[in-house]
Amino acid sequence: FIHEPVLVVGIAVSLAIAAMSFTRCLHPPGGAAALTAVFGGPAVIDAGFLFPFVPVALNSIVLVALGYGFHKLTRRTYPHGTTAASKNSHGTIDPPAQERIGFRPEDIDAALGALEETFDIDRNDLERLLRQVELQAMVRTHRTLLCEDIMSRDVIAVDEHADADEARHLLLHHNIRMLPVVDAEAKLIGAVGLRELARAAQAVKSVTKAVATASASAPAMGLLPVLTDGRSHAVVIVDDNQHILGLITQTDLLAATARAQAGDKALAEAAA
Repeated sequence: FIHEPVLVVGIAVSLAIAAMSFTRCLHPPGGAAALTAVFGGPAVIDAGFLFPFVPVALNSIVLVALGYGFHKLTRRTYPHGTTAASKNSHGTIDPPAQERIGFRPEDIDAALGALEETFDIDRNDLERLLRQVELQAMVRTHRTLLCEDIMSRDVIAVDEHADADEARHLLLHHNIRMLPVVDAEAKLIGAVGLRELARAAQAVKSVTKAVATASASAPAMGLLPVLTDGRSHAVVIVDDNQHILGLITQTDLLAATARAQAGDKALAEAAA
């Protein structure tokens, strides 16, 4: 009913962009699909209302399937899901430890308002990105501080076939909160604490839980997200064969961070 080609093109593409913006799925080729419907000629006219399904929807399904397969092969997440808000692991209303320092959600809102721009990114995703930027900046600043520099090397561990009483004795005798569990080849298979041992009826292996690990050459500051998540009290340092090389606790990382901050302050004062 609109016979002016230039006007038809503008309206078709504008409506396509508006629909994609409203549904938060802005994708430039979507405007091209609307343009194809306008300039498609007899083929589009003959297809009628079938055109949005064949070839548009069919081609979209093929592209999504290829994208899904590619991301599976490269071990990346697809499609991108909504990031759940971080919760305090202790069941209180306080924000998680890693969110009590640095910028706050309201700072992001203020920055977005000051820029007066519209960004095609979810606010929670933006916050997660910025926190990762903070972490990477800290790791880069202290990249010379490695896990092997601050780890404990005399690690107390327990065999997977040991009974719960033996593991409990080791925890209490050495005043530690986590006990690495190893197999017959001295390879790490997990860890136990007093909470797990409280429900252990037989061997330690039956209540062993997964444990965070890192390599000796990894930047120590890279352990911050793990050791501030409210669940992990230590990270086990292992070699390529999962043999235990050391252990880094929250206390170890806190002491290292305090020393690094003191060093930075001293350098700044000397430079001034």
